[in-house]
Amino acid sequence: MPQMPRPLSSHPFFLGLLAAATLAFAVLISGFWKAIFWAAVFGILFQPVHRAVSARLHGRASLAAGVTVVLIFFTVLVPALLIASAMTREAAALYRRVQTGEFDPGEAVRWIQQFLPQAGEWAARLGVDLQRLPEQISAAALTASQFIGSLALTAGQNVGTFLLQFFLMLYLLFFVLRDGPRIVELVHRAIPLPDEYEKRLFDKFAEVSRATIKGTLVIALVQGFLGGLIFAILGIQGAVFWGVVMAVLSFIPAVGAGLVWVPAAIFLAVGGDWGKGLVLTAYGIVAIGLADNLLRPILVGRDTRMPDYLVLVSTLGGLALVGVTGLVLGPIIAALFIASWDMYAEDHTGLGETPSARGVEPPDIDRPSGSG
Repeated sequence: MPQMPRPLSSHPFFLGLLAAATLAFAVLISGFWKAIFWAAVFGILFQPVHRAVSARLHGRASLAAGVTVVLIFFTVLVPALLIASAMTREAAALYRRVQTGEFDPGEAVRWIQQFLPQAGEWAARLGVDLQRLPEQISAAALTASQFIGSLALTAGQNVGTFLLQFFLMLYLLFFVLRDGPRIVELVHRAIPLPDEYEKRLFDKFAEVSRATIKGTLVIALVQGFLGGLIFAILGIQGAVFWGVVMAVLSFIPAVGAGLVWVPAAIFLAVGGDWGKGLVLTAYGIVAIGLADNLLRPILVGRDTRMPDYLVLVSTLGGLALVGVTGLVLGPIIAALFIASWDMYAEDHTGLGETPSARGVEPPDIDRPSGSG
């Protein structure tokens, strides 16, 4: 009786070849991983739009993917580039104003000292020297605006690389939209996990990732837009810049955008514009402050979102590690961390039983069945 061939998965030479080829391929594409990542992110976020376009075009996959890419380009990417350009210009202008002394961020602290003489004693109990705080705030503002200006200069010097990454992302996005189900199925087949665990892992990861992206990115954009709008209406210089800052700070739970509009309201009051200060305060509390509480349950739901502290830590960690891309990559890695350990905990407490054996029915997803 002929002997059955040895499975490749247990052959040391093949496993070594597989690891070496995978490592070599990862090194090969490492310079373009951001383009690949953003193509995947946009592909996931705009999948409902692509399905609607595909239905209108009677299932013509290539044409539907092309139309969706064009829609994403003109409705998302072009406005984002225009906002980034305006933000860098306003950041440079803010740097010049701080440098010349036209704008003094420490003025609000001095006003508080005059308005509340005992504030110095309260601050001293917390280890804060109010006498030096205005100079420290001004120095920090100068450093921050200088840093943003240097980022703009670096981006201008690397415009060729940026354009290459940008158009590569659009090119890959077309194939992510058109061939997404097949790509997902290939990944499913390659992962060596039982079907039910594999299905639950992908479902949980997609669910938490999508909810986190919508619950942080979309709400950040809304709060940034609302903040920039009221700044422009009130005539505050650098409305676009401060709107972007509020969008980024909105990732911080509880305070978020308030770190910008509250000091701005104080500055208006210090400058004698009490009416504008009161308008900004009321608008910040009602519109900007409530945007998170109203939109998050709609966009995310209360059962799928990650804890605020984990979103914050993963976002800051991603930002420190890979820059702007980390705003999205950080929470996605955290979502994968939660999904993996959640499955491990369930399997460990269930003594190795499968989800079906414990009476846990994995959620349904639209994909062909494959072996894990």
